[in-house]
Amino acid sequence: MLTARANTRNLFLRKPAERVGLMDNIWGDTLRKWMAQGYPARRVRKTVKERVCGNGKWEEREVEKEVTEPAVDPAEHFGFDMIGVGGWFHMLPLKGPQEIVEETEEWIIRRNGAGAVLKYWKHKSGTPEHIDFRMTSRVVWERDYRPHLLHLDRERVNIAGAREALARRRRQGYWTFYGHLFIWENLRQSLGDLCLYESLIRDPGWIHDYNRVHTDFYKRHYKLLFDEAGVPDGIWMYEDLGYKDRLFCSPRLLSELIFPYYREVVDFFHSYGLPVVLHTCGSTREALPLIVEAGFDGLNPMEIAAGNDPLEYADKYADRLVFIGGFDKRILETHDKRLIRREVSRYMRAMKARGARFVFASDHSISTNTDYEDFKYMVEVYREHMRY
Repeated sequence: MLTARANTRNLFLRKPAERVGLMDNIWGDTLRKWMAQGYPARRVRKTVKERVCGNGKWEEREVEKEVTEPAVDPAEHFGFDMIGVGGWFHMLPLKGPQEIVEETEEWIIRRNGAGAVLKYWKHKSGTPEHIDFRMTSRVVWERDYRPHLLHLDRERVNIAGAREALARRRRQGYWTFYGHLFIWENLRQSLGDLCLYESLIRDPGWIHDYNRVHTDFYKRHYKLLFDEAGVPDGIWMYEDLGYKDRLFCSPRLLSELIFPYYREVVDFFHSYGLPVVLHTCGSTREALPLIVEAGFDGLNPMEIAAGNDPLEYADKYADRLVFIGGFDKRILETHDKRLIRREVSRYMRAMKARGARFVFASDHSISTNTDYEDFKYMVEVYREHMRY
């Protein structure tokens, strides 16, 4: 019987695989909810960092307290095949602690290393709200931020952490990957949507320079990771290119200003023998030809609510892509086990009938709208249909 690592490797190499793979992305908030629903948990005393307010002033303190935490991580508990082992490094121009602009009991507003002010919930997950941006012109970029990205900086990379995680997960038999955002997500959190979309049209030269600098920076620091932490089994790039029913910008602009750099980094990773998965939330359909032409080896998550159809994609590109995801998360949120069984079975059979190489997972991530028993049941039904 093939290990998780060997089976997944065969999927990417287009060699015979014994079964469909399995993975998912489960929110931390969801795991906390599930521990109250029977997910294995334990009580431990830990030193944790907390932000506390005294005399009207917020500060971070280390306190020892008893906390409830998962007794086993989801990859081990559910038998996932793929697992991240690091690869994140400080990619914004200015290093160091983020400036805290404002704070309450419920949320915190920070200015990041690209000068952007973002608002985050403190006690639950969520997409940050865009508040303000400093990098609003090529002049500001060239004067205040560009110079910080021109050289290798070892302090930006957690080499020891990646080395330990890679070695540990490889011993456990997982298919391991490094993951990071790249230029599109970096542009959005640095320039903000308004400035970005205007600049794509009004100053494409700036966008090219921004992407050139960040692509070189990206490759430089990944080479350091590979040389000193080790080479994993694959790479994930997290680049949300669309929203509910379309891309954030036209395929033409993506083709001219973004995808040439995708092609370059995909080629860079391929030179190490690494398949590359593109994670892009929202609508994907219009970008699929670009994704395939850029050489990506896998696609995730194919969100149904955003108009994606994994069966249509498999009809067109089963010979080019490994599909990871595509199971409508809203099915799990109905808590209807008969519906879950029917839809998991239907999806598994339909993808296999198309000759798709795929890893079963939700089409986005597992939020607090899903109960523990329903997710477990989904995995049980998957196992009934996982053999090729």
